[in-house]
Amino acid sequence: MIDIHKVPSPCYVMDEALLRKNLSLIKSVADRAGVEIILAFKSFAMWKSFPIFREYIRYTTASSVYEARLAYEEFGSKAHTYSPAYTDTDFPVIMRCSSHITFNSFSQFRRFYPMVEAFGEKITCGIRINPEYSEVEVELYNPCAPGTRFGVTADLLPETLPEGIEGFHCHCHCESSSYELEHTLQHIEEKFASWFPQIKWLNLGGGHLITRKDYDTEHLISLLKNLKARYPHLEIILEPGSAFTWQTGPLVASVVDIVENRGIKTAILDVSFTCHMPDCLEMPYQPAVRGAKTLPVDAIKTALTEENVYRLGGNSCLSGDYMGSWCFDHPLQIGERIVLEDMIHYTMVKTNMFNGIHHPSIAIWHTDNTLEVYKDFRYEDYRDRMS
Repeated sequence: MIDIHKVPSPCYVMDEALLRKNLSLIKSVADRAGVEIILAFKSFAMWKSFPIFREYIRYTTASSVYEARLAYEEFGSKAHTYSPAYTDTDFPVIMRCSSHITFNSFSQFRRFYPMVEAFGEKITCGIRINPEYSEVEVELYNPCAPGTRFGVTADLLPETLPEGIEGFHCHCHCESSSYELEHTLQHIEEKFASWFPQIKWLNLGGGHLITRKDYDTEHLISLLKNLKARYPHLEIILEPGSAFTWQTGPLVASVVDIVENRGIKTAILDVSFTCHMPDCLEMPYQPAVRGAKTLPVDAIKTALTEENVYRLGGNSCLSGDYMGSWCFDHPLQIGERIVLEDMIHYTMVKTNMFNGIHHPSIAIWHTDNTLEVYKDFRYEDYRDRMS
């Protein structure tokens, strides 16, 4: 277990033992179901940890030219790449770094497929499909919401797919269960199965939270085995993001000040929600804090002083850079460590340097109980982004 007092503040720190536990489960599911499960960089791209990942998985998925390069140059295998729109500038590099390329539209396919044909190495191409079904409730994360820019609906597919389309890619989930996948598959098969004889692979996208405690992995394995039995010629691919690093480490922060206004106490931290935990404000959700009870947001407005209820505030100048409420078992003190749980996925890949605020370090706690700091951020990192 991570010794928090040996971790610098602020710092994202991943627990290698917990990571390996997740990776072992994912590999077991993939092997038993006979499918390929690959890592989505949009959730996690801490490349110095890739040697650990390579012990369990072979491939990754990219959504941009930089992610594709990361797959090829740092993970050591070519990416399964999808982007809403490729550009003439990026596409040659995308081809060099990708084994699979999925197009979002037929106009993009027609524009770039001649370049794929002229490329000296084999690349398999696909089209993103939209089954017009998703159980994702937060519209910000719903790729099948009405008016979405993602994918092609069944009514727009020609009876015979264009030469060069060898796969379908579909992404409809966000931290979803196997039962939501089951419902989605019913819609996919109902609308798109007539084209399955023309394709070689089916990518079921991400959002499969396989490593969550209540996830029914046996149901998932059965679901995927039955899918393969119905379409034995299809290679089935899943590309979860959060599942790989779910509950594998916290963001360690410190209290730098405590202020009170109209009876509301705010512990100001050396981290920022808007800079370092943006999903908390976007979704929104309150992260678990070690040693504290998460309360309803407005609970602080009626809390008694002796109840040790606090908001946690970020150190940016954004007025809304705070969350709350949390109840602690003691009055917080300046300098005290605050451990924000489960902060390895969709954090480092989305952070920013708004206000020039110091970016948390990135580290891993190894299985031999040693800390390795992968990256410390300095003034030059901020300066060099600006010009």
